[in-house]
Amino acid sequence: MKKSPLLNIALSQLIASLGHGDMVVIGDAGLPSQPGVPLIDLALTRGVPGFIETVHTVLSEMQVEYHVLAEELPQHNPAIAAQVAALHLPDARQLSHEEFKQLSKRARAIVRTGECTPYANVILVAGVVF
Repeated sequence: MKKSPLLNIALSQLIASLGHGDMVVIGDAGLPSQPGVPLIDLALTRGVPGFIETVHTVLSEMQVEYHVLAEELPQHNPAIAAQVAALHLPDARQLSHEEFKQLSKRARAIVRTGECTPYANVILVAGVVF
């Protein structure tokens, strides 16, 4: 059995297959899936699993070069914005929510959480460990 926190098979396989610059979207329950982009649906019920706990678990195994958020997040969901800031992710970039959804079409996968708060979405861009 794995010793790291991430136990979900599909998510673990995704992270193991990432190359430099590959994108993974972690989204709230309302973020639309994109045609042709695999969806890893973790949502069980409202709030389970939560967005931040999912991001935190993914970060336990994924090297991140930079991340992308919707510029609407701080105004419409300051609690999640503060929690994301507390993660100290490298190099924050912002796009409008519409641009975020367009960029999501290029992701290796979208991970759907049970989060039911607005704009609780992030694109994590894979870095390298060397």
